[in-house]
Amino acid sequence: KESKGSRRWLLFLEGGWYCFNRENCDTRYDTMRRLMSSREWPATRVGTGILSSQPEENPHWWNANMVFIPYCSSDVWSGASSKSEKNEYAFMGALIIQEVIKELVEKGLSTAKVLLLAGSSAGGTGVLLNVDRVAEQLEEMGYQGIQVRGLADSGWFLDNKQYRRTDCIDTITCAPTEAIRRGIRYWNGIVPERCKLQFKEGEEWNCFFGYKIYPTLRCPVFVVQWLFDEAQLTVDNVHLTGQPVQEGQWLYIQNLGRELRNTLKDVTASFAPACLSHEIITRNHWTDIQVKGTSLPRALHCWDRSLHESNKNGKAPLKGCPIHLIDSCPWPHCNPSCPTIRDQFTGQEMNVIQFLMHMGFDVQKMAQQQGLEPSKLLGMLSSDN
Repeated sequence: KESKGSRRWLLFLEGGWYCFNRENCDTRYDTMRRLMSSREWPATRVGTGILSSQPEENPHWWNANMVFIPYCSSDVWSGASSKSEKNEYAFMGALIIQEVIKELVEKGLSTAKVLLLAGSSAGGTGVLLNVDRVAEQLEEMGYQGIQVRGLADSGWFLDNKQYRRTDCIDTITCAPTEAIRRGIRYWNGIVPERCKLQFKEGEEWNCFFGYKIYPTLRCPVFVVQWLFDEAQLTVDNVHLTGQPVQEGQWLYIQNLGRELRNTLKDVTASFAPACLSHEIITRNHWTDIQVKGTSLPRALHCWDRSLHESNKNGKAPLKGCPIHLIDSCPWPHCNPSCPTIRDQFTGQEMNVIQFLMHMGFDVQKMAQQQGLEPSKLLGMLSSDN
C-alpha cells in the first residue's frame, strides 16, 4: 500500500510456525497450502492493526508505506536452499526478504527515512534474524541514510524444559531447540554472523532464541511478547483444554512468566503484558491492551521519539513516554486489559475470574500467598486497577 509523500516504510513478515522434515512439510503442504506456495494467494488483503490505514485503529503508522510479505517458506524466514534432487522443497525465507528489498528500492524505498521490519510469531523471530542483514544490504546498495529498525511480536521464544517431554514427531510436540536444530539443517538456514560467532559450529540454533540473539543486534528492536504465549505453552506441552489445570501445570505457567520477564529485563524497548495469547500487532484490538497505563501504539510512538531524540543529542528518556513496559503481576490475565478469553470447547467468553477458576486457580490459597482477603483479591482481579 503506497503512501505518497511518506518516508516511513513498514515491512511485515507473516508468521505461521514452520516444518522441519519431509514428513511434516508434506502434511503442511496438504493442510496449509498457503504457507507453502503462493499459488492460491488472494490478490488483495485488508490491513488490520499496525497495517491498517485507519488512524483510529493505527494512530501512529496509518499513513506509512506498507508492505505485507506473506510466509510461504516455512523456515522462520531463514532458509537459503533451492529445490534439488534430494530436497523436494525450496526454503528461501532469507532470500525472499533480500529480493523484496531490491524491488522496493525501485519503488521509492530509496528515499525512505525509516524502515520498520515487523513480524508476528515466526515472522517475529524472522525480524530478529534479518533486521541487521536488511540494514547491511541497504548500506551496500549505497542507502546509508535509511534507519532500519525491528518490531518483533510474539517471536521471543524460550528454549526451556518442556512441562512433559515428548519425542520430536511433529511441529507442535517437538521441543523448540530440537525442531530448530533439525530445521536449520533442512532449510540450510542462515543466522546473522555476529550471533553465529557467539556459538560453536553446529550450535547456530541458539540464534533463533530472542534472548540469545538480541545482545548481538546492531539495529534497534522493539520486542512485544505476551508473558504467557500460547505458542510457547503449546511447544512446552501445556495444553489448556476443558480440564482444570493441575497444580504442576499452574506452577509451570507461572514460572514461564517469571523466566520470560527475566529475559526481557535488559531489552530497552519492550511491551510484555501478563496475558495468555499469541500475536497482537495486526489484531484490531491492539490499541486496547495496556501495560502500566500505556498502550502498545503509544509505547511504539515513544520508542520512535526516543530514537529520533537520541539521534540528536543523547538526552535522557522522554518524561511520561515509557518504552520498557513489563507487567509484574504473576499469573495469566492478571492484567485487566488482556484480550477476552474464550473457552476452547464452547467458544464462550470468560471473564478473568471464570477463566482462573476454569484453570483450577485456587482463590483461597492465592489470597493467602499474597496476604490478602479472598474477597479483596477477587475485587482486584475483576476491577480495572
